[in-house]
Amino acid sequence: MWGEILYQALQLAGICAFAISGALVGVRRGLDLLGILVVGSATGIGGGIIRDLLLGVHPPVAFTHWPYLVAAIGASLIVFFVHPGLARIRHFEVVFDAFGLGLFSAGGAVAALASGYHPIVAISIGTITAVGGGVVRDVLVNTVPGVLTRELYAVSAILGAAAAAGAIALGATPSIATIAGGGCAIALRLISYARGWHLPSPKLREDTVG
Repeated sequence: MWGEILYQALQLAGICAFAISGALVGVRRGLDLLGILVVGSATGIGGGIIRDLLLGVHPPVAFTHWPYLVAAIGASLIVFFVHPGLARIRHFEVVFDAFGLGLFSAGGAVAALASGYHPIVAISIGTITAVGGGVVRDVLVNTVPGVLTRELYAVSAILGAAAAAGAIALGATPSIATIAGGGCAIALRLISYARGWHLPSPKLREDTVG
């Protein structure tokens, strides 16, 4: 019983973290209340919806389990009314996005394993779950998705999903696996942001650019 409560709490924490990051992007882009709610809520529940579609859960849990949508809207509303100064928003956005990324990557992998999928498939689903909300957010505000450009973003999601799958293989409960995998992903994401770590990119000559 307590394990299920903790697992649901982690799911809500991930939704709130992603919703806050999305709402902060909306504030930074100067959106109105409705725009901030749409971007924040879509970021919060977008990854979970994609996960459920991949797992064959219909309709997605976000549409049938009301606390998920309420948490996303509530977190977005809080940001609208009490958001920090614009000079600090980017840092808050990265921190909350990292927490959402970590919890969703690990939680997605755990959910896939519980549905009977192979660990490799579970890691893929966990990664897609983690980056899905961010992709939805970036598309809504007309930005190149961060998964394609930001510091070890997708790598962090892969690490979180893999760590969670490994924890389950070692006999950990879903909640412990989510915490362990999420912690790994969060740590790598924040360290890579602080130190400016990136994957290699092609060096193009000036005459090939544009």
